[in-house]
Amino acid sequence: MLQALAPSDGGRHATAAARPERAVRVGGSRRTSTPAPPARWAGHGERDTYEGEHMAHGSGEPEPSEGLKAFGAVLKVFRERAALTQGELSERVNYSPHLVGSIEQGRRMPPDDFVEQAEEALDAFGALRAAARHIARRRGLASWFRLWARLEAAAVSLCTYECRVVPGLLQTEEYARAVMLNVPPPPTEEELEERIAARLDRQKLLRREPPIAFSFIVEEAVLLRRTGGDEVTREQLDHLIQCAELWNVELQIMPLRQPYHAGSDGPMQLVETQEHKWLGYSEGQQTGQLVGEPKDVSLMQMRYARMRSQALSPADSVDLLKRMRGAL
Repeated sequence: MLQALAPSDGGRHATAAARPERAVRVGGSRRTSTPAPPARWAGHGERDTYEGEHMAHGSGEPEPSEGLKAFGAVLKVFRERAALTQGELSERVNYSPHLVGSIEQGRRMPPDDFVEQAEEALDAFGALRAAARHIARRRGLASWFRLWARLEAAAVSLCTYECRVVPGLLQTEEYARAVMLNVPPPPTEEELEERIAARLDRQKLLRREPPIAFSFIVEEAVLLRRTGGDEVTREQLDHLIQCAELWNVELQIMPLRQPYHAGSDGPMQLVETQEHKWLGYSEGQQTGQLVGEPKDVSLMQMRYARMRSQALSPADSVDLLKRMRGAL
């Protein structure tokens, strides 16, 4: 499961309230109005537990979930991108710094007007609204990748470098099945079919209207591994050749022998939004990170541009795929 960015320090030992805290002005000074809580958040280091009625009964704030953590991490990315403190953002959205900190930590449900005001204040070009759609008052509804998939679905262009497996958007069903079964813990049959269906559904983006401009760089070693066996690899190679023929898809293979390689820090993705803003994404073992800081996104763009010059050309890449297919 993908984890969000590290939470901020603000509001670690917060008190859960049935309604959000709103900053009000009394006699020219800013004060926080907080309704009496129906239950208590008990702080234990980085992790808080909720004491009181279960959320199914509709009281208090939700338990920490991947959806809340994801929204909080996205909020933090854009707040830091705007060079604002939690207190400065609170002034712009008319909520308390304490609530801003709790939301960033994934411990409080963001009110609708908070989402809208933060979206405008941080110039988040739709990312906060997209993240908010995946929040629900129960555990585990959303995850970091669901947020990225939402951005991916609305993209103008998408760049992907992979050194572990064939990118999900280019996988055949049998290759996807082999990848999912190879990585512990093994999924149940139901989980496996749900994951495969979701992956294949994402692939409709390759032929979406209006079209997305795709660039893929894939390590040759990924294909030499023959994940799933020879037959699965033959089918996967055929599929890659077909995908490379799409006019909006540029597929490049990074050769096995390439002494100059700008991608040694691992896989990455870059997305251009409808507002022509760029975001980055990277992931590793049990972690995933959305990158919104312009300086960091620029660094990822420089590395990706360098890799495009180091990889085989699209035409040479297709020739290599055909030779690999013929050798099986």
